Amino acid sequence: MASYRAVFDAEITFSNDGGLQAQGFRIDIPGPEITDEEIGRLFVTSLDLLMADTVVISNVRIIEEAHKGTRGGPSDPRSS
Repeated sequence: MASYRAVFDAEITFSNDGGLQAQGFRIDIPGPEITDEEIGRLFVTSLDLLMADTVVISNVRIIEEAHKGTRGGPSDPRSS
């Protein structure tokens, strides 16, 4: 069975001010058909970000690559 990862840029704003940007971030995904909203949710979960307000995902590429253990993603043993 193939494993997939999303490679993307992200911009997060927090409800208590401030923000975070990422370029070329990779996360495990359950399959090649995934929305930007789902990628954003996995991104916030994988970093344990609290008080995330908005998440904008861009420049998404889906690649076939072995899962690396993204927290909250398909390779997270807690999600089984």
